Amino acid sequence: MTVDTHALNERFAALPDMLRANVEDGTELGASLCVIQNGEVLVDIWDGWFDREKTLPWQQDTITPVWSITKAMTNLAALVLVDRGELDVNERVAHYWPEFAANGKTDVLVRHLLGHTSGVPAWAHPVTVDDLFDWDKSTAMLATQEPWWQPGTALGYHLLSQGHLVGEVLRRITGQSVGQFFAKEVAAPLGADFHIGMDPADFDRVSPVTPPRPLDLDLSAIDPDGIPLRALTGPFVNVSESRTDRWRTGEIPAANGHGNARSVARVQSLITHGGEIDGIRLLSHKTIDLIFEEQARGTDLVLGVPLRFGIGWALPEPATVPSVPEGRRCYWGGLGGSFVVNDLEHNLTIAYVMNRMVFEFAPGTRLTRPVGDSRSDAYVAAVYEALA
Repeated sequence: MTVDTHALNERFAALPDMLRANVEDGTELGASLCVIQNGEVLVDIWDGWFDREKTLPWQQDTITPVWSITKAMTNLAALVLVDRGELDVNERVAHYWPEFAANGKTDVLVRHLLGHTSGVPAWAHPVTVDDLFDWDKSTAMLATQEPWWQPGTALGYHLLSQGHLVGEVLRRITGQSVGQFFAKEVAAPLGADFHIGMDPADFDRVSPVTPPRPLDLDLSAIDPDGIPLRALTGPFVNVSESRTDRWRTGEIPAANGHGNARSVARVQSLITHGGEIDGIRLLSHKTIDLIFEEQARGTDLVLGVPLRFGIGWALPEPATVPSVPEGRRCYWGGLGGSFVVNDLEHNLTIAYVMNRMVFEFAPGTRLTRPVGDSRSDAYVAAVYEALA
């Protein structure tokens, strides 16, 4: 086991043992955990293996694909522009991106993109994974298609499209891609090792994720023309894509971020620390408050499970994600397990990043849990127990 003993508060002595046990019994391959509270790094630990063959250990600087945690980074970048007065979440998207008004999207607001209520949860068919890497083509496709429901009236998870939608708004304002803006205005000032579009020089530090075992889902009731299947295949990205050079260097701002628990917690703790870390202020309290303005609550039209979304992050919905208690908290995670929760009531950010992907059913359903799993549930519970 490898532990940074300079960042392990004695109250959390059980966490390294929990992580070690999970590695030994195969629950984990390699993983990292980080807990920041009141500006102090209370936990920064990692354990396990870099590779599936278990020939290399997970190191302090190991990073891995974190999938949809990337959305929490892209959306944070959008809030930085909100704080600067350059972006208004209640403004029409077409104000910044005129072409987007086509085919019934005139009244789509920026907050609809951030809250997964825009009616554009995916690309209309035909679309390919190759299209994702052609920014001009993929954003033009989104601009011209019709919404799949009346914008602002329903919740439907924007699996891959959110990054391009929010990213194009940012590009229209700043002239920079999301990856460029995030690197310069967020990651660099904070010294965070998180990347949306990697330098090939960092490839050797990337631990490949192992694909999850598929769940035994009942596919007989799926409507081939329904929103869930259209969204999940618009386009479908195989886990093996994350091993390609183009996935690592490209910018898919909803899904292809790379980092570890330390870098995820470092950036996201802006939310739990009033927008300022080590004298670097990127957000105001007023901007952070926007996150908690509920945009939608109910059964997600894409994922089929109950969710609540504010502006940019999910809000507590214990029926689906039991590890996040009710209160002033926001969270999201990545496909297969990575997870981050921001608890503003305790000035606390907890991040978990791993390379062994797992699919589990959402509580009480035969549907895939959208984020988190029994591993992250246990780690988060242990953190709260230690704090208590």
